[in-house]
Amino acid sequence: MSSSKTSGNGGKQRFRTETDSMGEVKVPVDALYGATTQRALINFPISGHPMPLSFIRAVAAIKASAAEANAQLELLERRIAFTIVQAAEEIIAGKHAGEFPIDVYQTGSGTSTNMNVNEVIAARARQILGADLTNRDAVHPNDHVNRCQSSNDVIPTATHVAASLLICRQLLPALTKLEKALKAKEKQFARIVKTGRTHLQDATPITLGQEFSGYAAQVANAIRHVKYARTRLSFVALGGTAVGTGINAHPQFARLALARLSERLGIRFSEAPNHFQAQSTLDEVVLASGALKTAAVTLMKIANDIRHLGSGPRAGLGELNLPEVQPGSSIMPGKVNPVIAESLAMVCAKVIGNDATIAVAGQSGLFELNVMQPVAAVCLIESIELLANSADNFRIRLVDGLTATDRGPQLVEEGLMLATALTPALGYDKAAAIAHEAATTGETIRQVAQRLSGLSQEELDKLLDPLSMVTNKPRRKRRK
Repeated sequence: MSSSKTSGNGGKQRFRTETDSMGEVKVPVDALYGATTQRALINFPISGHPMPLSFIRAVAAIKASAAEANAQLELLERRIAFTIVQAAEEIIAGKHAGEFPIDVYQTGSGTSTNMNVNEVIAARARQILGADLTNRDAVHPNDHVNRCQSSNDVIPTATHVAASLLICRQLLPALTKLEKALKAKEKQFARIVKTGRTHLQDATPITLGQEFSGYAAQVANAIRHVKYARTRLSFVALGGTAVGTGINAHPQFARLALARLSERLGIRFSEAPNHFQAQSTLDEVVLASGALKTAAVTLMKIANDIRHLGSGPRAGLGELNLPEVQPGSSIMPGKVNPVIAESLAMVCAKVIGNDATIAVAGQSGLFELNVMQPVAAVCLIESIELLANSADNFRIRLVDGLTATDRGPQLVEEGLMLATALTPALGYDKAAAIAHEAATTGETIRQVAQRLSGLSQEELDKLLDPLSMVTNKPRRKRRK
C-alpha cells in the first residue's frame, strides 16, 4: 500500500504504509526498513551520525549465523533461513548501506538498530522470495530474523564482534608494522651517540638507537595489551536474550550460532560464562578501551619525542631530520612543520577522550542491562580505527623517512654530565666540582679535567669515550 506526498522542492515523495506493534507508519516507498526504524528516525534527530557500518555488518553476521543455527534446530524453515542469510550477506558485503540511518544517540540498549537490521533483512528476504515488500508473514523481522535473540544480547555481541574484527584486521597489523619500523631505526641509529635527557635537562649519553629501542618496546607492550583485550572480547552475550536467562531461545542456539559466526568471520567467539554479567555490564569493552588508551599514551610519547628531537632546524634540538610532507605556514616561506606527529597526537587525545566516555557508559549497567550500548560501541570502534589508521600513517610518512643529523654527537662533547664518567675514578664531589667549573667557565668537562683531575690524557680519553658510556661495562676502581 503506498501514497504520495509533495516535497518542499516541488517534487513528490512517495510512501508506503508499514505496521508494527504500535500501528501504522508511513515509510519511504523504496526503503527496505520498516515501521520501527521510521519511528526511531522521528524520535532521535540528535547528531545526524548513524551507527558505523562496521557495527551494522557485525549485526548482519550475527543474523546470518542465527538463521543457520535456527534452521539446524528446525526452528526456521530452510527456505526462509536461506533468504535471511542471503540478505545478511549482502549487508556484510557493503550493500544497502543507506538503509541504516538511525542516530547513535538512541535507545540505550540499541534496540532501534537491532530492529533496523531485522527489518532490512526481512524486506530484502521478501524480495528474494518474490513476496510483497510489506508482507510480514513471508519473512517477519521478529519471528524469523530475530528468532532466539533479543536486542539485549545481539547489540553487546555485535560490539565485541565489530571491535574484534577491527583489532585483528587493522589495528594489530598496523602496530606490528610500526614496531618493526622502529626496530629498523634502532639498528640504523645504533652507533649515533647523543646526550640523554632527564627532567628536560642534559643527562649522560645514550645512543639514538637505544632511544628508539624504547619506542619499539613500548609498541610491543601495546600489542600485548590489545591482544589480551581481544581474547576478552571473544566471550559474547548471545544466548542470554532479554535479561540473561535465555528465555525463548533454544538451549543449543548460542553454541551453534557462535560456531557459525566464528567460521564465517575467521575469529573465534564463545558464549559468555555468565550472561547476567555479559548483558548488565560493559566490563570487556571498558578493558579493551583501556588497552587502546594505553596504546594512545604510548604513541603520544613517541610522537612528542620525535617532533621535539626534530625541532629547529636552527633554534631547536635538531637531532633528527623529519620528512618534509607539506608547506608549514601560510605566511613564513620555507617553514615545514611536524604535521604527521601532530595528527597522531590529536588521534591519541581523541582515543583518551573516548575511553572516558566508555568508562561512564560502563557505569550505566542498571540491574540486568547496560543502557549506553550504542555510544560505547561507537567510541570503541572509532578508537580502533583511528589508532590503526594513524599508526600506519605515522610509520609511512614519518618514521620510515627519519634520518639523524650530526647535532646529537656534537653536543655530547659539550655536555656537562660527562662528569658522571669521572666519578668512579675521582669520586662524586670532585667530579661535581669539575662540572661546576666547566659550567662557569664555558669549558668542556675534558678541558677542566685535564687541569684539575690529575688523570693522564690516556686515562681521560678512556673514561670520557662516549661509546663506553652507553654500555654497562665494568668501570675502573676509584683512586685513593
